[in-house]
Amino acid sequence: MKMSRVMARKAAGLQARWGHMDTFKASEMVVSKSERPAELPPLETLEFGKVFSAHMFQVDWTKENGWEAPRIVPYGDLSLSPAASSLHYALQCFEGLKAYRRKDDSVYLFRPDMNAKRMNRSTERLELPTFDIKEFEKCLKQLVELDKEWIPQEKGYSLYIRPTVISTDVCLGVAPPKAAQLFIITCPVGPYYKSGFKPVSLYADSVNVRAWQGGTGSYKIGGNYAPTIKPQVDAAKDGYSQILWLGPNETVTEVGAMNLMFVFKKADGTKELVTSPLDGTVLPGVTRDSILKLVSGIEGYSVCERELRMPDILEKHRNNELLECFGTGTAAIVSPVDAINYKGDNMNIPVPSDSLAMKVMNTIQDIQYGDVPHEWSVRVC
Repeated sequence: MKMSRVMARKAAGLQARWGHMDTFKASEMVVSKSERPAELPPLETLEFGKVFSAHMFQVDWTKENGWEAPRIVPYGDLSLSPAASSLHYALQCFEGLKAYRRKDDSVYLFRPDMNAKRMNRSTERLELPTFDIKEFEKCLKQLVELDKEWIPQEKGYSLYIRPTVISTDVCLGVAPPKAAQLFIITCPVGPYYKSGFKPVSLYADSVNVRAWQGGTGSYKIGGNYAPTIKPQVDAAKDGYSQILWLGPNETVTEVGAMNLMFVFKKADGTKELVTSPLDGTVLPGVTRDSILKLVSGIEGYSVCERELRMPDILEKHRNNELLECFGTGTAAIVSPVDAINYKGDNMNIPVPSDSLAMKVMNTIQDIQYGDVPHEWSVRVC
């Protein structure tokens, strides 16, 4: 029996009218330019996630017809049915990365492949569609280049990029989505610490739980974040900057929306950087991975991913073996910790002037802004 053209295209992974079943294609991008000029506010007034660039990226998917052609359009509100399942059952995931404008006016991304891979993990977990990582990067570069003038050139400033996938399926039933949209919005942002490298204090929460084995703690999905807001507000009322989330047997998982690292003094005089393993309760952070790789090459340091229990950390603190602690993430790169309250016991943690946290922060920034050539930097334009 002779195969029809439509059947042949489907067999090849294509849909005749709508697009591609496996991924969208950057070569099919449709661009509608905004008339809004690039007008950055005074840099000292920039607040995270408050000022948005002129354009956004969108691409739609349906289970029946696959991915449509991607498009770049003027930044604006979404048109979404109130019955869209993303609004009811948290069928959405997101990413966060940055673009950096260097002294020579070139623009670079930092390890965008890591964010694309992690987003595909998240979409798979939610039965949302996946895509080709290289096609994603090509589309992202087009968007960033178009809004290049929205990127401040000063060191410490960047363009924050928020890719998001949501279910657009109009259905109140709890079911795998049959329609979805991937969109990307961007915003210029300033240094996380406007007045310098400011340490934070943590409250180790033994009551509220962020993630557990078999759950979704290792995926960047919206459902992981909403339940953490009230405990964070309560901790802030008591004077703590962030919550240190604990798992079974008082094991350390994450702090706020960051990974957490400790520096311990070993018996032989060397230092050990330790962080929790990727056991399903911890997000595989891009900054986390970068720091582990960088520190493994520093003389006098060893790197270890192992389970950490709060009683053991408290014991190391009492023995003066806890030298340093810091969180890691895209927004701050590193965030030094000077205190942890655990069951009423307040641990004051050193923040040395020559801290490892400061060293790795400077190294990563040097890579991002082009002072140090590195394979992690991906040129946009």
